[in-house]
Amino acid sequence: MSLRPCNSTGDGTLSKEVIDANFEDLHAPLTALQANAEADRCLYCYDAPCITACPTSIDIPTFIHQIRTDNLEGSAKTILSQNIMGGTCARACPTEVLCEQACVLNAEGKKPVEIGALQRRAVDSLMAKANLAHPFERAADTGRRIAVVGAGPAGLSCAHRAAMLGHRVTVYEAKAKPGGLNEYGLAAYKMVDDFARKEVEFLLGIGGIEIQYHQRLGDTISLAQLRDTFDATYLGIGLDATNALGIDGEDKAGVLDAVDFIESLRQAEDKSEFTVGDDVIVIGAGNTAIDAAVQAKRLGAENVTLVYRRGEEHMSATEWEVDLARTNGVNVRLFASPTAISGDGHVSGMTFERTVIKDGKLVRTGKTFELLADMVLKAIGQKIAPAMLEGFALDGRKIKVNDTFETSIEGVFAGGDCINSGEDLTVQAVEDGKQAAHAIGAYLAGQEA
Repeated sequence: MSLRPCNSTGDGTLSKEVIDANFEDLHAPLTALQANAEADRCLYCYDAPCITACPTSIDIPTFIHQIRTDNLEGSAKTILSQNIMGGTCARACPTEVLCEQACVLNAEGKKPVEIGALQRRAVDSLMAKANLAHPFERAADTGRRIAVVGAGPAGLSCAHRAAMLGHRVTVYEAKAKPGGLNEYGLAAYKMVDDFARKEVEFLLGIGGIEIQYHQRLGDTISLAQLRDTFDATYLGIGLDATNALGIDGEDKAGVLDAVDFIESLRQAEDKSEFTVGDDVIVIGAGNTAIDAAVQAKRLGAENVTLVYRRGEEHMSATEWEVDLARTNGVNVRLFASPTAISGDGHVSGMTFERTVIKDGKLVRTGKTFELLADMVLKAIGQKIAPAMLEGFALDGRKIKVNDTFETSIEGVFAGGDCINSGEDLTVQAVEDGKQAAHAIGAYLAGQEA
């Protein structure tokens, strides 16, 4: 879906109606007829490679077969039994490089089954049923209490699975809303109709989970307090500190972190009142950079340029996401490294140095060029605040865990973006939380032995 290009206010800005249309659902959900036709394309493979490609190991052929036989509720339960946040993952997971890339139809030169769209069809159908009992029951109460820090995908997944196992869970969330990346960090057109909130409400329907807001580790709560109060602790704290460019002029007005831009836009009730520049530069190569660039364009920015210091094959954003940016009028400039930001108080331009790859290394050429800019969005990665890492053994710049997700501190487990567990994806965070909940259960059982 590309943006609506018309300017209907007469002054070069987009009207509220056009902006609202630009932030409609990126993909229209499948109708029943479309879903059944797509499900019929699945070969229901034995030892299906799409299952292996899914970090949460959803039984994809089975849930598609259940759609084919009009058993949408059963299909949703198959999905959610492995991935309780299957609704968000159906919308935002890069299926094109995971399950759909593994689809055997690709080897036959055919289009892969639209697994993500079918997953959304099943999960949305279940969640839309009014007053439906939660699809999973809690085990008998174990009397054990678990603290979860962070109400993002990793924390909520851990909380839900721990509740299923019969434990009582208290989640401590630093912000005013739950959902983490799903609520604050994904493009608005990927998560329309307040879906992140609805998914959390659905997840909490299992019972046994309490969320306390405005509670930040190292500020309002301490790890020592949690260890004294609870039987085990799980950290799903994610990344909350942004990397800096480290160049002159970075402190000028109009230079913003892309994650803050996306968060503010997601929380804006009226996006037509959101301020965006005419000439926007986005620095970065991941999906956050793409989300920021596309949304800036859809808000009415005249020129949006995404700049990356290496080639397109090195970008962490998927090919589909890069194509989305180009389709929406974003100019992608490669092999250019930022060197300075100019402007008298407020940013007015940026200077870049051209780069090349020699012997596998990035080399500066000394050749420079300038771009006009009245807004610069930095999307060059995030990190864990150093204070969060105190007392832990580290794996690079993240918390080190063993194969049961336990940290170097006994009884404290971690998962999601704060550990090195593979791709920084929502679906991986969900899997981390789920597996950690089982590991915590085993740990608590071992204490009783």
